[in-house]
Amino acid sequence: MSSLNDPKNFINRELSWLRFNTRVLSESTKKELPILERLKFLAIYATNLDEFYMIRVAGLKQLFSAGVIVTGSDEMTPLDQLREIRNYISNEKNTLEKIYIEIIKELKNENLLVTDYCELSREQKKTADDYFFSNILPVSVPIAVNATHPFPHLNNLSFSLAVKLQDEKGIGNFKYGMIRIPRVLPRFYQVSDNIYVPIESIVKRHAEKIFPGYSLISSAAFRVTRNADIVIEEEEADDFMMIMEQGLKLRRRGAFVRLEIEEKADEDLMKFLNSHMQIFAKDIYEYSIPLNLGALWQIINNKDFSYLTLQPHNPKILPPFSKNESIFKIIAKQDALLLHPYESFDTVTRLVKEASKDPNVVSIRTTLYRVEKHSQIIKALIDAASDGKQVTVMVELKARFDEENNLHWAKALEQAGAHVIYGITGFKIHAKVTQVIRQESGILKFYMHLGTGNYNAATAKIYTDVSLLTCRDSFAKDTTTFFHILSGFSKNKKLADLKMSPTQIKPKLILLIAGEAKAGKNGHIILKMNALVDSDIIKALYTASKAGAKIELIIRGICCLRPNIKGISENISVKSIIGRYLEHARVFYFKHSEPTLFIASADCMPRNLERRLELMTPIYEKSLQEKLFEMLQLQINDNSLSWNLNNDGNYEKVNNQDEKIINNHIILEEYINKIYKTMKKDTTSNKAENLARKLFKES
Repeated sequence: MSSLNDPKNFINRELSWLRFNTRVLSESTKKELPILERLKFLAIYATNLDEFYMIRVAGLKQLFSAGVIVTGSDEMTPLDQLREIRNYISNEKNTLEKIYIEIIKELKNENLLVTDYCELSREQKKTADDYFFSNILPVSVPIAVNATHPFPHLNNLSFSLAVKLQDEKGIGNFKYGMIRIPRVLPRFYQVSDNIYVPIESIVKRHAEKIFPGYSLISSAAFRVTRNADIVIEEEEADDFMMIMEQGLKLRRRGAFVRLEIEEKADEDLMKFLNSHMQIFAKDIYEYSIPLNLGALWQIINNKDFSYLTLQPHNPKILPPFSKNESIFKIIAKQDALLLHPYESFDTVTRLVKEASKDPNVVSIRTTLYRVEKHSQIIKALIDAASDGKQVTVMVELKARFDEENNLHWAKALEQAGAHVIYGITGFKIHAKVTQVIRQESGILKFYMHLGTGNYNAATAKIYTDVSLLTCRDSFAKDTTTFFHILSGFSKNKKLADLKMSPTQIKPKLILLIAGEAKAGKNGHIILKMNALVDSDIIKALYTASKAGAKIELIIRGICCLRPNIKGISENISVKSIIGRYLEHARVFYFKHSEPTLFIASADCMPRNLERRLELMTPIYEKSLQEKLFEMLQLQINDNSLSWNLNNDGNYEKVNNQDEKIINNHIILEEYINKIYKTMKKDTTSNKAENLARKLFKES
């Protein structure tokens, strides 16, 4: 029997992530989905891969350069990981190209065309030509590269056309340069309501107009990826906001880590580009399809073809929040738990908006990690601060790829008079918590929101998350302590009822897992999260499995735990759910604990458990526990959107051919709609909810 520490017991983190992105790509092959929904998954796949290269591959390259040998419990070296990653992506490239070509053909059948300039009619070409001279030529940047013109700086994910030129008379050597295509231009030019042309095919047609006096010998569209991880020396930062702004500028100059270029590019052009960029050959990917598929959203969002997408779900506001009374009175009567996106995030927004206008509210405190550009919550916080209320906002400036947006909101909040906190040195603040303090009959009453997702109304429509609204006294004390930790020097304090990382969540989870191990075959654990990486948590689960406990894991993305190892993990099942909504909630069930259910902002990753401030919240109300447990059971039984993790690290789509189809996203939508419809007939909230719960269990 192998030791729990045996590297063979762990799946490599990066390879697990690649398999997750493969599951995303697989959604684009589902014939039952509307064609633009399938195109959407292609866009998501490409955007995911961009970030993976910018952060994870870039990080592995740095570790390799630094001579680091082992990076994880699986003990794969950075070099071995890089080799596996490059092989995996190269092998998947052909699949990606085939899927794209197939989808484009099917779109053509729907009279929605994505085609090159050369395929346009004479009249359409004239339209594209007019666009070139009026919109592209004035902003395009012709760049000659020679002894007096150095190779230019290329921003991360910038898109250009490399060109090989010769004097019109054919005199002299070839000249090399590029045409930088600015981001202000759309990725695809919309020739008409239903025809899109990749911008580079128009630029290529008119390249000689950009370099007058020269003939175009060959050209190739290309795109570069740089290391985009920002390292901030916080200990040396007198002005953290200024340091972050400088860091964002440095991101544009990170080392090159990938080159994407169109297939069959002129060999001389390839040599020209890489003589300046020095990108490792295995990190150069040649594509027969357009680059930057993440920009396909431009086509997906064409409202004239909205019938080729799924009908949008309209989140519902249910009892007790459907009543026309103060949200504070509602929360004072009972804890409430919301399942997003089925239940509307507007209720959470309403809490902050109502607090901003209520003369009895004396203080609003909240944490902001990722917020949308036009945030109603931030507008309400600004109004509250302007009105003289005490407003404390923790804005996490280190939220990757949201730094600029967060800098903007931090400045606006400060100008309004809010007390803005930028975090704690060495830690990211990832907890999702709002506290409202209200003066009621001479005493202070505390109202709180604790959640698994960001305060972002836009993503709350497509991410599955959980919100708890409560005025529980023990939570009031803990959230007060938490905000004092953020604004003061008391980070070593511990919370009583809530649990906080980096000091409390991991030990608590290991203790809860051990409790189920002690129960042996009667033990039962269900963990739902985005990623499971932490080796101590994994080894605790292995120990519980060896003791006979039943362990069901719902892990959307990375999972380093290897199921079905003889004598170690035979009692553990792992499934991933990929569908219309992005599974984002963290929910933990332990049969023999009291309470049995918890929600959290943290995944079981070292970064969340050891390098971030996160919160884990116990759910005490029995009815709310039932609601959460039913959701977990539904996802475990899902046979439509589910993939099972095999012992070899690969995932297998659940086969539902001989069974009743259970699509948890659709059933949860129907569940909420049933409550909503029943509520319209009978405003007694308990009756409406109880009836719908019965229907939910039956379904």
